[in-house]
Amino acid sequence: MQHDFFKYQAQTTPFASGFEVEKAEGAYIYGKDGKRYLDFVAGVSANTLGHSHPKVVEAIKQQAEKYLHVMVYGEYALEKPVALCRLLAEATPDPLEVTYLVNSGAEAIDGALKLAKRYTGREQIISMKWSYHGNTHGALSVSGNELHKREFRPLLPMVDFIEFDCEAELEKITNRTACVIAETIQGAAGFLLPSPDYFKKLKARCEAVGALLILDEIQPGFGRTGKLFAFEHYGIVPDILVMGKGMGGGVPVGAFMSSAEIMKTLAHSPKLGHITTFGGNPLIAAAGYATLREVLDSGLMDEVEKKERLFRELLVHPKIKSINGRGLMLAVELSSAEETLAVAGRCMAKGLIVFWQLYRNQYMRISPPLNLTEEQIREGCGIILEALEEL
Repeated sequence: MQHDFFKYQAQTTPFASGFEVEKAEGAYIYGKDGKRYLDFVAGVSANTLGHSHPKVVEAIKQQAEKYLHVMVYGEYALEKPVALCRLLAEATPDPLEVTYLVNSGAEAIDGALKLAKRYTGREQIISMKWSYHGNTHGALSVSGNELHKREFRPLLPMVDFIEFDCEAELEKITNRTACVIAETIQGAAGFLLPSPDYFKKLKARCEAVGALLILDEIQPGFGRTGKLFAFEHYGIVPDILVMGKGMGGGVPVGAFMSSAEIMKTLAHSPKLGHITTFGGNPLIAAAGYATLREVLDSGLMDEVEKKERLFRELLVHPKIKSINGRGLMLAVELSSAEETLAVAGRCMAKGLIVFWQLYRNQYMRISPPLNLTEEQIREGCGIILEALEEL
């Protein structure tokens, strides 16, 4: 199978591992090599409840027996998509109320940008340096690393960048600005946190000039920081909320959410302001509803802070320079990208899956399932420390 993987399936790097998966359950992935691997990556923050969570699997099975795709988005009232959108509205603060379900986080970013431009009638978009929002043309246009963009230009015009967490640069947001888009926690840059009052000041500036604030919660959303969404730590509510990854419990999904007043502008002048064939797919929505219901009802979010503390207590070593992030999205800083890759390789050989951050490879990613146990945290951290000692 590995030979066919490299021959027939498009590759994204010259160094994919080609690891062959037999099955995955809970916090473990089982390889065709007969070994079990503890997963500290969770599909890059996507498997909120681990692999093949029984409630998610059962929801998929039940929906599959009823119907799959029946109509393009927005025409039919389907039970699970409607239930998911209602539950999101009940679980988030006002004025967030209406959700547009799409297929991925990147598509959700594109839809959110279109919505902001349509509602405000303005053209300028402001994003953050070192941000990452996805790889469609729109999402790539507002991502803040030129190395990943330059070979694909021209991209969207009238996109400007400011420094994340820099109050002095907020004056660049003006009455020409349609929206400011930011990750609540910068992901690819190394899980960078804002200062406690930064988002309050950013939101105040947006309100003062009539710009909308879009927050990208594709990674921290769905309980990963101990709140359903990370913006809840900072005392503000975005005008448009973007989500994905962990929303589906392991299936492909994305969404953007706003007030009814803002969202209704996509329905006219022109109609079909955003349209998607498979967005709101009932099978995907069933998995998303089961995931969100479990996150809200299980008490897992209440355990996140304690689990973060345990990671930080255990991961102490001379080769670890710092640990960025919040909750169960942590970035362990090593001395170089080469060291991170070497540690990841040694961890894999010992039965632990870790990864690296997209922009700054010296940061080792830890983004496990929320239901990871204390025993599993101790087991995985022990392997990381062993790998560091062997370098």
